[in-house]
This record gives sequence, C-alpha cells and structure tokens, in this order.
Amino acid sequence: MTDVQPDPRDPRPLIGEPLALDLLNTRWAGTPVNDLLAEPDGYPIWLSSAGLADRCRAAGSGLAALRETREVIAEAVQELCGQGQLGPETVARLNGVLGHGRLRRELGPQGPTAHVEVDRPEWLASWLAADDFLDLLDRGAQRIKQCAHEACVLYFFDTSQNGRRRWCRMAVCGNRAKAARHYVKARG
Repeated sequence: MTDVQPDPRDPRPLIGEPLALDLLNTRWAGTPVNDLLAEPDGYPIWLSSAGLADRCRAAGSGLAALRETREVIAEAVQELCGQGQLGPETVARLNGVLGHGRLRRELGPQGPTAHVEVDRPEWLASWLAADDFLDLLDRGAQRIKQCAHEACVLYFFDTSQNGRRRWCRMAVCGNRAKAARHYVKARG
C-alpha cells in the first residue's frame, strides 16, 4: 500500500499493511475489542485509508460483504498461523468471496491492462482484499504473522530479509515486551 495517505479520522494503531491484513487490522486490542467496521461510519474511513474511496461506494451492502470477507480472511490466517495450511471449508469460503469477481486482462493501445469485474459493486473492496490475500500466499504464507505481544491482535506481512520480525510495531509492542522483561529481571 504505497503512496496511500491514511484517512486522518482512522483511529487504528497499525495502518498500511497489505490490503487483506489491513482489513483484519480493522479490529484491534481494547476492552472491548475495538472494531472500525462495527458502525457504518467506519466503512468510508477504511475505504479512504485503503485508497479505495474513489473505486468503492460506502453503501451498507458493501459493509456487510466486507465484514464477511474479514471473517473469512481471519479464519484463513488463524489456520495458517496455527496449522500451516488452510482447511477445505476455509478454502471454499474464500473461493466464495473470489467468485464475486474476476480479473479481465486485455491488450490496449498503451499495452496490457487488467480490470477487476465484480458481479455486484458492493463486492469490489471484498474481492480486492481476498485477491490480495492470494497474492500474500504467493509471496510467502509464512510471512503472514500476528504480533508476538500477548495483548496485541494485529497482523502484518513480514518483509524483513531474514523473516524474523515479531512485532506489529517495534516502537510500541516490541518496547512494551522489552520493558516487561526488564521489569521482571530487575525484581529478581
């Protein structure tokens, strides 16, 4: 998600991950868990931060599709992080979202082009997020990670050279973990 400026109204602590994980990160730690998509007002904020506001209308049916897609991707990521592979039900649910659209390629005067076509406009953001998830799988499913801080529920795509990133943001979760270890060590 390069060159996209987050919406200044976006309250999420981690913005700018690949689209599929950015969708997962519309839920973040709190009591109760914070959820940007719990209310209709959060949908246009997410579309704006994701760089989709000019392509997707913030209608209620799109929000419902997006919530459904978030659940499918969350289930898939949990299975990958826990078992290392996707179960057949999750594959079927993900393919159900992908079934709402397709990528049409053609040759135009300026060269090859690709256009996303969806069966209903409210599925565009969801289809793009599901398609992005497939791209992440191609790039390395093992690099899709949940933050290692026990109180954090955020996900990231590990682009570090050695693939050993542990924290969604070192400045927040990593430092908290270091401070907690130091506290325990200092107390003896």
